Amino acid sequence: MRDALDATPYDALLLLSFGGPEGPDDVVPFLENVTRGRGIPKERLKEVGQHYFQFGGVSPINDQNRALLDALRKDFADHGLDLPIHWGNRNWAPYLTDTLREMVADGHRRILVLATSAYASYSGCRQYRENLAESLAALETEGLELPKIDKLRHYFNHPGFLEPMIDGVIESLAELPEDVRDGAHIAFSTHSIPTASADTSGPVEGHGEGGAYVAQHLEVARLIADAVRERTGVDHPWQLVYQSRSGAPHIPWLEPDICDHLEERHASGVPAVVIAPIGFVSDHMEVLYDLDTEARAKAEELGLPMRRSATVGDDPRFAAAIRDLVLERAAVERGQKVTPCALGALGADHNVCPVGCCPARAPKPAAAGVDSPYA
Repeated sequence: MRDALDATPYDALLLLSFGGPEGPDDVVPFLENVTRGRGIPKERLKEVGQHYFQFGGVSPINDQNRALLDALRKDFADHGLDLPIHWGNRNWAPYLTDTLREMVADGHRRILVLATSAYASYSGCRQYRENLAESLAALETEGLELPKIDKLRHYFNHPGFLEPMIDGVIESLAELPEDVRDGAHIAFSTHSIPTASADTSGPVEGHGEGGAYVAQHLEVARLIADAVRERTGVDHPWQLVYQSRSGAPHIPWLEPDICDHLEERHASGVPAVVIAPIGFVSDHMEVLYDLDTEARAKAEELGLPMRRSATVGDDPRFAAAIRDLVLERAAVERGQKVTPCALGALGADHNVCPVGCCPARAPKPAAAGVDSPYA
């Protein structure tokens, strides 16, 4: 971690997340926000919302973000880093535009953004940048002085993100019955996205089959599997799998699906599986429903012992990693030479998204990139 706790030129950190309903009456309005512009009927949204209604209409993501905020503030205070931290969401209160308006009113003019997505993709990076541009445009129409906004680089291979997941997999393996433990396979799970979106994720020069999205997840899976082998002495076979598909059936999405994978592993004689949700920062609704509900039911149906490891959540090591990334980016902005902290062969990702990085189907202005209209 950095020695000099100097965050200048930044005067605030913004935690930017997806948002989620906090009661039954919030579910359909929340889903209307998520699907705005797609023309999905309200009755269909009520059907989709059954995932939330099964949990009382409450997504855990907002409470998990509150816990992360507390962890970040504690870590910053304990290490003498005086940097206010605010929170805004894409799809539910506290809304991003409202948070930015409050930050401007408080006098913040250089804002660094932490998105709760560790990997390159349209939905995990550029769409957040588009949201930032939309909010800045709204503030501009109100005549407010606009802050300069930068976004922290992708942190998928930072040790503070990896170490909690490594421990989680080892703990989950230890929870399996001893007679199946050493033969257990690891299913590293992440959100499925259309293959076309995956293929164009990351900078243009890296576009190709799976793009940066798949490459980064494979790197994380390999790093975790290698660490598990080194610490336990057992080489567990593994595979990257996908969950939470939501698109039209005729559009190709990344596969295999986690439940199909469990069926295939069982058919091939695998004695047990540990599911590691490496694509997610916290145990939000897609983890609770797609893994803890659907995948667990599939494993029970098959008679396949299964454990699901934890996401990083508010782990103190993750909070420390964010502090490190803040100080790293601040030093870069001040023109200092910095050695980024990153494990594996891919190295540290770019600080500023280049033109053509994770493009949208319909081009929109995006902040915090080379092509930002709000430089």
